[in-house]
Amino acid sequence: MGLMDTVKGWFSSAKDVAGDVAEKAGDMAEDAMGKAKEAADKAGDMAEGAVDKAKDVAKDVAGEVKEKAGDVKDKVEDKVDDMRGKGEDVKENVEDAVDDATS
Repeated sequence: MGLMDTVKGWFSSAKDVAGDVAEKAGDMAEDAMGKAKEAADKAGDMAEGAVDKAKDVAKDVAGEVKEKAGDVKDKVEDKVDDMRGKGEDVKENVEDAVDDATS
């Protein structure tokens, strides 16, 4: 019986060690999951902040582009008006020259 008791003791010890190892592994896995969740939460917060900043920058850029486009439109309209005025002046000068030449 001594041999049987020794073998049972070994298996009992191995069983106890395996249980302890499994418990520690479970604790470590739980800690790792907690840390992974915290990291994911932080990454989510950082991504949310980056998205908000990108939206703000896009709005600012869009506003500036709209403002500059309005300025360009005004300048183009002014140039077109100037050209129309000059065209009318040329037309009047030509009409006057024709009148002078035919009278």
